[in-house]
Amino acid sequence: MASVRLKSGHVQPVWAGHPWVYAQAVDRIEGGVTRGDEVHVVDPRGNFLGRGFYSQGSAIPVRILVRDEATPIDAALFRSKFERALAARHQLGLGTSPDTTGYRVVHAEGDGLPGLIVDRFEDVLVVQLLTFGMKAREAMIFEALADVFHPRAILDRTPAGAAKIEGFTEGKGVVFGTAPTSMTFKERGIAWALPSDVGQKTGFYFDQRELRGRVEALASGKRVLDAYSYIGAFGLAAARGGASEVICVDESAVAVEVGAAQAKLNGFDTLVRYQRGDARRFMQEAAGTFDLTVVDPPRLAPTRGARDQALVMYAKLAELGCRATKPNGLIVLCSCSGAVDLFALTRALATGAVRANVQATIVERAFQGPDHPVPAAFSEGLYLKAVIARVEPR
Repeated sequence: MASVRLKSGHVQPVWAGHPWVYAQAVDRIEGGVTRGDEVHVVDPRGNFLGRGFYSQGSAIPVRILVRDEATPIDAALFRSKFERALAARHQLGLGTSPDTTGYRVVHAEGDGLPGLIVDRFEDVLVVQLLTFGMKAREAMIFEALADVFHPRAILDRTPAGAAKIEGFTEGKGVVFGTAPTSMTFKERGIAWALPSDVGQKTGFYFDQRELRGRVEALASGKRVLDAYSYIGAFGLAAARGGASEVICVDESAVAVEVGAAQAKLNGFDTLVRYQRGDARRFMQEAAGTFDLTVVDPPRLAPTRGARDQALVMYAKLAELGCRATKPNGLIVLCSCSGAVDLFALTRALATGAVRANVQATIVERAFQGPDHPVPAAFSEGLYLKAVIARVEPR
């Protein structure tokens, strides 16, 4: 087995548990290796640090799966890690109640499986294979998932962009079981029935579950705007929380159509209005008419190089959100960009508030839910953050 030897000064993060080996940390590769092969990672003296899959030409050439030299990376290991991931969700109360049957069951690095995402939609699993190494072992992964979760179907929804970077062709559609006509599940008692080919990522953003609960708790009697709503999960939570009116705005016609069907399914179709359009323009024209404004844009900084431009956009969105909110109302500003930390998002909110001639006072902070765990040594894994602020006159 080939070894990836690290440079002096780059060992500490990996030794402490960071699962990524960056390209600039690699001194040399000893032995023959091709894309997707299993490799050892060693320090400059040859001391073993871990094993993972090799991604040729990547900024992250190795993602570590195991920290010992003996355990084989095979179907048994995948089954063991899946069982452990499921037990961890059960420990936190996920998957043990009929009120929540949709959640993330495998969160890549957070479950010791970098490059693999699995979301559970009741009896359907949706998978993303994000590295060549995982793609090369997809047969054993699908078999292990079937053994542990006993799903009706497994769908592969690997993003084309990730597959292109890693050098393989993404999978499409059903890889196990019978193709579902829809994915039905519940989140905190709210029912969902989504077309199996709907929209973004795996089809639903489970990472915002806890924040949706807070929006629900804050929405009573309020006029609520769900900007960049996708299928309106924040909007439905606000409706159940007793909002007087909810408007969901998204530029995707499909998202608006699917969202409206979910509102009808839950009996909120007279309370929640879906509107296709530019969320920025809508907030600009709203002019202080909402008691609670949720601004949850798509990822604006996919790389560290895009961070500065993204912060300009977050400040602008904060300004528009503040302008759309009534005096002493609330704004929820979210970022799913790993390159933008909580401090940077808070600063963008402060900048936007000043431009809107208001004072934003933060009352709560939120992060991704417990089914999206983060190793203590892996700060990059804390990608989702949000602030709830009161919009006050200056």
